[in-house]
Amino acid sequence: MAKTDLFQSPDYYQIDELLTDEHKLVRNSVREWVKREVSPIIEEYAQRAEFPKHLIKGLAEIGAFGPYIPQEYGGGGLDQISYGLIMQEIERGDSGIRSTASVQSSLVMYPIYTYGSDEQRKKYLPKLATGEWMGCFGLTEPNFGSNPGGMLTNIKDKGDHVVLNGSKMWISNAPFADIAVVWAKDEEGVIRGLIVERGMKGFSTPETHGKWSLRASATGELVFDNVKVPKENILPNVKGLKGPLGCLNSARYGIAWGAIGAAMDCYDTALRYSKERIQFGKPIGAFQLQQKKLAEMITEITKAQLLAWRLGVLKNENRATPQQISMAKRNNVNMALEITRDARQMLGGMGITGEYPIMRHMMNLESVITYEGTHDIHLLITGMDVTGLNAFGG
Repeated sequence: MAKTDLFQSPDYYQIDELLTDEHKLVRNSVREWVKREVSPIIEEYAQRAEFPKHLIKGLAEIGAFGPYIPQEYGGGGLDQISYGLIMQEIERGDSGIRSTASVQSSLVMYPIYTYGSDEQRKKYLPKLATGEWMGCFGLTEPNFGSNPGGMLTNIKDKGDHVVLNGSKMWISNAPFADIAVVWAKDEEGVIRGLIVERGMKGFSTPETHGKWSLRASATGELVFDNVKVPKENILPNVKGLKGPLGCLNSARYGIAWGAIGAAMDCYDTALRYSKERIQFGKPIGAFQLQQKKLAEMITEITKAQLLAWRLGVLKNENRATPQQISMAKRNNVNMALEITRDARQMLGGMGITGEYPIMRHMMNLESVITYEGTHDIHLLITGMDVTGLNAFGG
């Protein structure tokens, strides 16, 4: 039987006062949708390792696809804080569902909007915004993760089209995506972006099975075997690694907010449990060590909320640096993962069951801490920024 979602959002520092009425309206509508549509079914889908495809229509309706893309192309025309809050609320439901929305927004719609031609924008963005078409993002390869510049996927010029060969791995949405924004090297070794469409001969998307993490999200490979791609599908306005890295900045920003949602869900669950669970004749919340866990959780969540909000302000002003985004992604995901572990201990054996969301969040965050720049890589980005010395690659 589906359980009622009793979630109450912590706001220890009255951060709501920093938000506009529009921000709160957007957040609250997404929160209600998650309570109604995601929470009752997510444990079952995660246990089955199946993506709840029926949620795509609802994600589109709440504006989760391209919220900051201008309305003329079907987006929401919202600011970056609204985007962050949407990601926070969806990840409060499940990181895998947030991944689906993140990929569609930041890794598919963003590059088409930012680097694409007006014809490409008009052709793809409105259908991506409504969820009629779903997209994925092909950067990571079997042998190139943290070092994407080494990619082997390549295109060869054949006149009016290019021929694409190679493969990509760990691709969210791949199994059901209608289009893929793929990064490949041309004959000069320059990285180019191109839009590959489902149905192009030689393009396949085998699903990745056996995941213990993001089980309610569909992951797969992208395989290109002499795929003919028309030249009008190449993104004209970017060359080099800055193309995919620009997309990842937007996605990492969304993750910095999203992870707070997972942390809040675990904190809220543990807080409620601590008042109800009786041991040694009193609620476990009355014991010092349990209070220590809860006090540290709310402190870390509050710090993360302020970090994300300030980053959102900078992003709205086009002043947020990639290094600032790295810091927030790394800090907030690590914070959320630590909270899931403490919350799991507070629930004892109940913490490992699907009756509570904690173990699912914990397993999900083990992916989030690695994807879109690993925990350690983001640390080195900050290190290089403050020292001016490059510790990568040796």
